[in-house]
Amino acid sequence: MKKLLILGGGTAGTIMANKLNKALDKEAWDITIVDREKTHYYQPGFLFIPFGIYNKQDVEKPKANFFPPGVNVIFSDIDKIEAEENKVILDGGRVLPYDYLIVATGTHSRPDETPGLSGPNWYKNIFDFYTLEGALALKQFLKSWEGGKLVVAITEIPFKCPVAPLEFVFLAEAFFSEMGIRDKVDISLVTPLPGAFTKPLATKMLSQLLTEKNIKVVTDFYIEKVDNEKNTLVSYDEQEVPFDLLTIVPMNMGAEMISRSGLGDDMNYIPTDKHTLQSKAHKNIFVLGDAADLPTSKAGSVAHFSADIVYENLLSAIDGRPMTASFDGHANCYIETGYGKGALIDFNYETEPLPGTFPLPGIGPFDLLKNTSINHYGKIMFRWIYWHILLKGKELPVESEMTMAGKRKVTG
Repeated sequence: MKKLLILGGGTAGTIMANKLNKALDKEAWDITIVDREKTHYYQPGFLFIPFGIYNKQDVEKPKANFFPPGVNVIFSDIDKIEAEENKVILDGGRVLPYDYLIVATGTHSRPDETPGLSGPNWYKNIFDFYTLEGALALKQFLKSWEGGKLVVAITEIPFKCPVAPLEFVFLAEAFFSEMGIRDKVDISLVTPLPGAFTKPLATKMLSQLLTEKNIKVVTDFYIEKVDNEKNTLVSYDEQEVPFDLLTIVPMNMGAEMISRSGLGDDMNYIPTDKHTLQSKAHKNIFVLGDAADLPTSKAGSVAHFSADIVYENLLSAIDGRPMTASFDGHANCYIETGYGKGALIDFNYETEPLPGTFPLPGIGPFDLLKNTSINHYGKIMFRWIYWHILLKGKELPVESEMTMAGKRKVTG
């Protein structure tokens, strides 16, 4: 019997387990999925926890609820991949051979990589919201905070969900307004980017919103360290940004196991063909989601769209057929902007976010690069879609390849 091994039971790995369990001959293929955690987290929901919109129970469920019957599930840490020998070594020494391997081990928050970040003020007046622990601790802090300088900072590119820091400052602005202390809170977004986002049209739209809401943006700021005594961010060129409350996106890195396996770059991401999603070094390894070094967003939508490509190409490889499916870098993101409104962007490797309607041309119901109520409801509805449709590998009415239908090119 041939063996398919999936490393990682997050969004990408769970989608693949469900898709391939339906497609592969159960008498010919043995499918195993390995993950260290037994709990599945709806990570986009962490953003809402500090502001009391979601609670802990809204963002976590047992992973076993989403793995299909017939797939072997092993909860264990992974020591390393021995790619030349087609095997994976688990902690404790257990050996798992494979014919094909899907690596979906994600990216991980590493506050230890920034001097001073995980120091004495960590979870006192310095928080992340990319972990459940951080989001819950920040929620508790905000219950009694009376105001001051709120700084939302990005340490390094790339990181999970590039729009999340923007969403945080927008939701914070609305939260403090509703609490009646907006005039007592100075909000700043500190970023290594030259603007609010990486693409010109989206940056223009989002910058206008930030200005309207009196949220300052400090650009081209590369954080060297966090000074816990002075409560300041310090850049490599010795600029300083003071704070009373720091909410930060720590450096993101791939799994340490990738480094031990000799498969990754200096950030532990696996060099991956951006179209076929194969490892550049090993043709029987496919890389999915945040584990890959793709030049696109590390976001759930990318995991979803690229899963369709891996599914097609893996089946082609198994059958000895040419791999014709090609990933175009498609990503889309709802952006919460506060007060029951949101924006939506849809883009790929070549095309920046453009105005228009989504997913149907002229009909929508969602508007691209516009701040609307329906976009907010799209974000809220997605949690149900995530748990009940996306993770189970069911089809959504959005193609994996980005379409220009409904989009308007902007000139000048």
